[in-house]
Amino acid sequence: MDVKKNLILIVTIIMFIKSGFAQIVPPPMPPPPPPGLLIDGYTVLLFIVGLIYGVKKIYK
Repeated sequence: MDVKKNLILIVTIIMFIKSGFAQIVPPPMPPPPPPGLLIDGYTVLLFIVGLIYGVKKIYK
């Protein structure tokens, strides 16, 4: 009976230590964004409007 109590105690302590260290370590940082201009939908829309405006102005 004494061996069973000691085994349960050791397993409980090991589980407590492992779960405690898992919470202390912060998660890894995400990778940085790629260099250069970030092109989203709004930027593309402005580029298309400017392109159409420029083409119409040239052909007038």
